[in-house]
Amino acid sequence: MERVTLRIPKQQIEEVERMVETGEFPNRSEAIRSAVRDMINEQGDTRESTSGKRSWARV
Repeated sequence: MERVTLRIPKQQIEEVERMVETGEFPNRSEAIRSAVRDMINEQGDTRESTSGKRSWARV
């Protein structure tokens, strides 16, 4: 695995922390990996059904 450094708005990381605290994920890294997997899967589905353009401004 490779290490990636990123900046995340405080509100979003607090939500990730809540998911870790409630046991939904074992740690922040796994929560973020899961989000990336979901994004990749969604992007694949989008390419099959539309032009593949995505709005990155979601919060």
